[in-house]
Amino acid sequence: MMHSFIYEALPSRVIFGNGALDQLAAEIERLHLAKVMVLSTPHHRQVSAEVAAALGDRSAGVYDQVVMHVPLEKAQAAREEALRRGAQGCVALGGGSTIGLGKAIALAHDLPIIAVPTTYAGSEMTPIWGITENGVKKTGRDPKVLPRTVIYDPSLTVSLPARLSVASGLNAIAHAVEGLYAQDANPIVSLMAEEGIRALAMGLPRIHADPQDLAARSDALYGAWLCGATLGAVGMALHHKICHTLGGSFNLPHAETHAVILPHAAAYNRAAAVPAMARIARALGATDAPSALHDLAKRMDAPLALKDLGLASADLDRAVDLIVARPYWNPAPVEPTRIRVLLERAWRGLPPE
Repeated sequence: MMHSFIYEALPSRVIFGNGALDQLAAEIERLHLAKVMVLSTPHHRQVSAEVAAALGDRSAGVYDQVVMHVPLEKAQAAREEALRRGAQGCVALGGGSTIGLGKAIALAHDLPIIAVPTTYAGSEMTPIWGITENGVKKTGRDPKVLPRTVIYDPSLTVSLPARLSVASGLNAIAHAVEGLYAQDANPIVSLMAEEGIRALAMGLPRIHADPQDLAARSDALYGAWLCGATLGAVGMALHHKICHTLGGSFNLPHAETHAVILPHAAAYNRAAAVPAMARIARALGATDAPSALHDLAKRMDAPLALKDLGLASADLDRAVDLIVARPYWNPAPVEPTRIRVLLERAWRGLPPE
């Protein structure tokens, strides 16, 4: 039986393929941007400098002060720098943190973003922004932070180490998992979510085996696009609330935290989201979704324990308090006792219940 739903497509322009970065200058011209500031982490400084140099007079230089979780003071500094340089837009070359900084600039000054992802985070396909202030990560939705163009060039992801590729890919899968049981789920987004999980589950083990496998990189980036589009189209639930809390309040690494929490959040919702679990399991070629997610992570040597990411056991109770104080909608009730058990198992690196 078909349930009632509302589907609203987000405007997006996607350019996908090896060598797609060569079309950046044409996209800047299409958007009528006289100057753009290239955003990156210090790690991507060299390739960002090459991109900026190739843009010639349209470049407002490179800003490479990107850090995790977009602290408010870093966002304000980048906003001021964009204005000082006379940038009319930003090219965000990197992962979710870089694209997140571009969104912080766009939120304040309405400067359009061209996103060039080098990881599988998926932020480039969403109107969701996140800024960390006073140890708390605040998120919101605003259409002006949605990138105008996304350039997916698999060759740019080859230098991403296998370990980070795996964590980033599991982060992307988390978007699709929660999209399948979202409060506002719909058939189109569910199709994208299941296909995204399937593509990433097919590509990531091959990347783990051979980080130079360009075909596997293409499969994973294709999956990340679909999972990111899922994240942009529907609401998220418990998994993302936990990860936003652990990242913003305890400064845990973003992708690795998603990798650890995902099987446990899925297990928490197993009985309350049976149809979604069936689709996740089908995409993974398995029978039980939470166990399959855990097995996939373990097979690729992904992090499995929060204690290995730097979270102290003494922090677990405070994390529970923060999570339940303002929970996201979730198919299963958000109960402090159950959340404490979930976090304890995730902290120890145990399989999902």
